[in-house]
Amino acid sequence: MVFDATDSFVAIDFEIANSRHDSACAVGLAACSGGQVVQSRSYLIRPPGRRFTFTGIHGLSWEDVREAPTFADLWPILRGWLGPARFMAAHNAKFDRRVLNACCARNRLRAPRKRFVCTVELARARWDVASASLPNVCRRLDIPLRHHDAGSDALACAGIVLAAEAEGWRFR
Repeated sequence: MVFDATDSFVAIDFEIANSRHDSACAVGLAACSGGQVVQSRSYLIRPPGRRFTFTGIHGLSWEDVREAPTFADLWPILRGWLGPARFMAAHNAKFDRRVLNACCARNRLRAPRKRFVCTVELARARWDVASASLPNVCRRLDIPLRHHDAGSDALACAGIVLAAEAEGWRFR
């Protein structure tokens, strides 16, 4: 992937199988540069265990991911996405950072030391939305969304950052 690191970021979204933060079962990524999404992709991840309690939220089950790569197997690809970015963005960034760090720790991998921009906080500050849930912010900004689909959520998060940048917001 090639993009200008001076103004680049990657939006990231994880879905987890259960209440353990190291149970990532899907990740969506959207790489942005020059005010646009230049590449996006989602990956299924085989979590460390078969227990799925959040299937009702994201629709994924063990059967969907049992043949998927583990987080450790997928890490070289993810690192390639995250490496060139100036920052990462996520809607409710504390959650996605926690998942990323927990998955890295479980697999004895070094988590990226990039700053996260939280698009919940960004939306509240820029547009004074009553509820900064991802569906509400997307409706406000007319961004398409299939909520709890990791790829769609990452693209929506990227769209929020790009909308803020178009209005003059800059990462500091």
